[in-house]
Amino acid sequence: MSAKPATIEDVALIAGVSIATVSRALNEPAKVADSTRRKVLEAVAKTGYTTNAMARNLRMRKSNMILILAPDVGDPNFSNILVGLETEASKRGYGILIGNTQNDPARETDYLRFISSNQADGIIVLTGHLPFGLVQSGATKSLPPMVAVNEPVLNADIPFVGVDNLEGARIAVDHLISQGHREIAFIGQSPGRAVANLRERGYREALTRAGLEIDPRFVLEANGTTESGRGAVERMFVRDQLPSAFFCVNDATALGVIIALTARGYDLPRDFSVMGFDDISYASFVTPSLTTMKQPRLEIGEASMELLLALLEGEPIKNRHVLLRADLILRNSVALYRSY
Repeated sequence: MSAKPATIEDVALIAGVSIATVSRALNEPAKVADSTRRKVLEAVAKTGYTTNAMARNLRMRKSNMILILAPDVGDPNFSNILVGLETEASKRGYGILIGNTQNDPARETDYLRFISSNQADGIIVLTGHLPFGLVQSGATKSLPPMVAVNEPVLNADIPFVGVDNLEGARIAVDHLISQGHREIAFIGQSPGRAVANLRERGYREALTRAGLEIDPRFVLEANGTTESGRGAVERMFVRDQLPSAFFCVNDATALGVIIALTARGYDLPRDFSVMGFDDISYASFVTPSLTTMKQPRLEIGEASMELLLALLEGEPIKNRHVLLRADLILRNSVALYRSY
């Protein structure tokens, strides 16, 4: 004979709590103490009541799952953001699905099946654009609950959570200026990327506020990769004038700059100072260790998920555009300016 299906009463009995508490733990986990929620979830696992909860979610057309679309899960910036996303989702009784899009429109469209089949309730996008499948189908007027992270979605009313790139870039360049540098290059101009544009704006504003001229020869394109940073330095050496310091759009670009300068026999930071942005995992292990701006990635992930779940659950939204402050991390790649 088949076993009798578990009931909420069974869960309450094993967990040693009331039926109302079980209901709150499953439906409104943020309102229940962590210790109580753990006891309820353990009782759910023992009794098999999870199956009943899933059936309830199907009836309510709710999955308690969030779809995360990332262009590259190997990006060093992604892992700590993901930890923050998952931590906050778990506190509220949600799980996550990760879509590694590789900037492939077909992959993005395929991942959207989780939304259309009610296997996911909302979307976190780290791609900097609306999912291709929504644009292709013309469904942008009825978007699912969505929050952009790290890279804002231009020309779309999508809530955003990320670092204050403009302020962070100003702080970075101000630091180089405070060390006596007056000829500072920006490596990472990329007109199509919002983050790169903001960091370039911060670079320009810092120089202007300090009364320093912006030399167009010192603003070079790079796409955020190590190779693009190396290539930018090689192009610069074709010209007659060199800066004393480099502000790079991100740490990967800064690594390329360090590689190129070191290969030419320069002693860093004695001959050139190099400044990054992001503080990814290897920033402290390169030689010289990289002075950079640290993104609060864990907090970005938590704030992003908190905002999305507030949208899903109809809670009031105080701020649809959340910017967190980057911190200056002092290491060995920046030194006082030396005149020769």
